[in-house]
Amino acid sequence: MAPKKRFSVIRDPVHGDVYLTHEELLVLDTPEMQRLRGVKQLGSANFVYPGAVHTRFDHSIGTLHLAQRMVDAINRSFEENSRECLGVSDAETRIVRMAALVHDVTHIPFGHNVEDQAGLMHRHDTPYRFERMLAPATGIGRVLRELGLAKDVLAILCAERGEHASETRSIPPYWSEINSDTICSDIFDYLARDAYFTGLKLAIDPRLASYFRVDRASGHLYIDLAKHNLLREDILSEMVRLLEARYFFSERVYYHHAKVAAGALVARAVELALNAGLVKEEDFYDQTDASVLDLLERVAREGEKAKKCTPDVARRIRSAIERFKNRKLPKRVCVFPRYENEAVQEELVKRYFAREGQPQRQAAEERISDLVRFATGKTVEVIITCPAKRMQLKEAHTHVRWPGEANVKPLAAFAARVPRLADLERSYRALWKFYVFADTDDPALLAKIGEIASKEFPGATNLYRPN
Repeated sequence: MAPKKRFSVIRDPVHGDVYLTHEELLVLDTPEMQRLRGVKQLGSANFVYPGAVHTRFDHSIGTLHLAQRMVDAINRSFEENSRECLGVSDAETRIVRMAALVHDVTHIPFGHNVEDQAGLMHRHDTPYRFERMLAPATGIGRVLRELGLAKDVLAILCAERGEHASETRSIPPYWSEINSDTICSDIFDYLARDAYFTGLKLAIDPRLASYFRVDRASGHLYIDLAKHNLLREDILSEMVRLLEARYFFSERVYYHHAKVAAGALVARAVELALNAGLVKEEDFYDQTDASVLDLLERVAREGEKAKKCTPDVARRIRSAIERFKNRKLPKRVCVFPRYENEAVQEELVKRYFAREGQPQRQAAEERISDLVRFATGKTVEVIITCPAKRMQLKEAHTHVRWPGEANVKPLAAFAARVPRLADLERSYRALWKFYVFADTDDPALLAKIGEIASKEFPGATNLYRPN
């Protein structure tokens, strides 16, 4: 009898052949992982870049592939310098690869809009979400326990935020850093994949993944920037170029105003349904992009029929979903960017972000709508979008060995010696924008709404002028 193959191969459009073990295929075939086929990696970015329909499922496989490439590089460095470096054993590689494969399993449809920008739910990467998704009762939880990997995989998934799940144990830092650092398998894959499917150009050298080592003294993953006690400018430049590419995609794709507007429609429907008690957060955990829209439409219809919500709430939920499906996006009437509103940003976030800010947002939206109706006779739906302040925090946590330094340290510790890092930090802060949207295409009406809405936020500077 011929021996059973150790690996099976999947053809990936970005990386070519990707090899998966049969254990990994067992996990990939669970309902929880298969759901990710229906969750687009970039949410509603396909409204701007039509090719951006790649999924969290694709990205999960690519992240595993890049994790293996990093492990191979780490082990080559170990062979060359075992006195200062650690290697990654086959047993560790099995765990790290599995964590890479399942790292996005808790993502929900349009999660960045609903969780990060609107703050309506727990973030996908909290121990609560991971423990629930990988519980013994789930398909993926059962398989991971049968393979003896559940505790270690949970430990890796929860380590990035400095939190611990109840079933985890202490792990070496590099186990999580391979998949969850500033520069890691996750970003290597999603930048390359997002570039491929949006058609945007990516100017980073994929060889950067081959420069990783593990520091024997601290257990941290790092990139060695020292050679003959001199700075390796070429490697440092590639690190900064990757971080610049991440900013470029944030500016052009992740925070594109049309993507934000589309996400605001979904977030509004979700918020209305949650507040009316038509759904609870857990109802979204097993949804796909398509099914979550159907869910919201169904609960609005059934809620109105059963008198669980008012006809107006049901109408607004259905209207938001219908507009999203038909790409009838709300238009900007006010934009308050951080670079002109630094003095009031903290107050805006405090008043209007997340579910805690919902009463203030609703009151402001109703005042604007009432004043518009009084001034013009037109009824408009107004949506205020206030993202979290943390979206601007993009420090370079990846460790490096700097010439003359005895210990490896995060790249951010050397920001004063790398001016481009400081420039990136300022640029990220400037990406934060507080929006007011309205559901009309009439330029004159948009201008009037903007004039009225601007007065709702004294001390804040609106820079947007509708055409």
